[in-house]
Amino acid sequence: MTTGFHEVRFPLRLALGVSGGPVRRTEIVNLSNGRETRNSRWALSRRAYDAGSGLRSVADLYEVLEFFEARQGQLYGFRFRDPLDHASAPPGEAVSPLDQPLGTGDGANAVFQLSKTYGDAAAASVREISRPLAGTVRVAVNGAETAADGFACDPQTGRVTFAAGHVPPAGAAVTAGFEFDVPVRFDIDRIDINISAFRAGRIPTIPLMEILP
Repeated sequence: MTTGFHEVRFPLRLALGVSGGPVRRTEIVNLSNGRETRNSRWALSRRAYDAGSGLRSVADLYEVLEFFEARQGQLYGFRFRDPLDHASAPPGEAVSPLDQPLGTGDGANAVFQLSKTYGDAAAASVREISRPLAGTVRVAVNGAETAADGFACDPQTGRVTFAAGHVPPAGAAVTAGFEFDVPVRFDIDRIDINISAFRAGRIPTIPLMEILP
């Protein structure tokens, strides 16, 4: 990360009610003949969430306010658990060391970056995973799971480093399974709180924006 980051997680019980997901930026130019051209301004999507939608009580509101103050608004990033997309496997399925491809061994390279691939028969998008949960990462080489002492994974970068004697040989497929958090920051420096309005059902908007590695 190029700016400050706190290795703390947004309160999990509040994150379960948060709304949001991936955001893309696409330029669409309408031509005089009725056709159009489209161009993606971002190579990768960014996740955006609204933390306000997870609030159910004044106590919840105060907890977010306290968390916001500790992060000094937009200044410091933090971990966030996406309620839908927080693992290498689809929702409801157990994590497997065969879930996601990380690359192919060459007999010398010992470092591989965790990533998650989204796609279908037409196209795919690869997302770098920089905040895996410690203790959840499982790795396999050519379909055989590597023992826990055969590699290490940095929970702040998502880089997997194989130990001596376990470096993937040339042509070997390297795969991994894991759970992960999304690095985000508050996308505002001000939270407007009106207790009467909140009790009447008007929930404040508290946007969060993903920080790309």
